[in-house]
This record gives sequence, structure tokens and C-alpha cells, in this order.
Amino acid sequence: MTDKIVVFSTCDSPEAAGRIARTLVETGVAACVNIIPGARSIYRWQGKIEESGELLLIVKSSRALLPRMMAELAKLHSYEIPEVIAVPIVDGSPAYLDWLTHELG
Repeated sequence: MTDKIVVFSTCDSPEAAGRIARTLVETGVAACVNIIPGARSIYRWQGKIEESGELLLIVKSSRALLPRMMAELAKLHSYEIPEVIAVPIVDGSPAYLDWLTHELG
């Protein structure tokens, strides 16, 4: 197992996605953020079933940087409760994992 993680988050507009992704990379809490448009989310919010179009952010980082990343997301995000789900990267290409280590602040 590595110390690297993939974090999933969503946002409501291309502008928000770009701003969040760029800030996470610029502050060193992410080495890379993929922005995937076209997500359709169905969820329960404040007692009602809601449906909305969103963009999925796939963030590559490390477990040690997760608290800083969550703080950045809380500052940057328009959602009252931003999605932040971290999953471990069990293994991967040694060259890619080395690149992640090098790029993370």
C-alpha cells in the first residue's frame, strides 16, 4: 500500500471546477485534478430527493495532505457540505507514484 490517495469531489459549474482544481494544484495539496463533466447526481438533501448536473473532480494526493485539502475545499466550495471521499492507491506505476511524490507540497 502507498501513502497516495484519490479524492472524489463534485461541483456545479465548469468555472468552479477549474478554480478548485487550479487552487488545489497551486497550493501543493494535489498533484493533478481531472475534471469530468456530465455527472448526474440524485441525492437526498434536507428531506427531499434532488437531482442535478455536476462535474466530478478526481484529485491525486497523499494521505498526509488530506486535512489541508479538506480545508481548501471548504474555503473554495459553494456547497454547504462538499463531497470529499478519499480512497487509497494500493499500488501503481512506480514512475507515476514518484511523480506524485515530487509534485506534492
